[in-house]
Amino acid sequence: MKANLGTYMKKDGTLRTMRFVNITDLPEDFLSSQFKGSGKPRQLAEGHRLVWDLDKKGFRIFNQKTIIGEVKEFNIKNVEDFELVKDFE
Repeated sequence: MKANLGTYMKKDGTLRTMRFVNITDLPEDFLSSQFKGSGKPRQLAEGHRLVWDLDKKGFRIFNQKTIIGEVKEFNIKNVEDFELVKDFE
């Protein structure tokens, strides 16, 4: 499964580095098991995207407009156990 490592600047000016999987890359059965509430789509600000944070094991917002450096891609076996398959350089 494709995962990412990226750093962005938060609203308060601090940097946040996150290992995450894009929602579109998550298995459907995993997604359906994680959603709570009404299921209505949330309106996100321009440049923000909903992702699954591998370290926090929850949905988070990644701010694409304030990326520092580049987002690197790496592979994991699955999102539940988050076993690293191939590290990045």
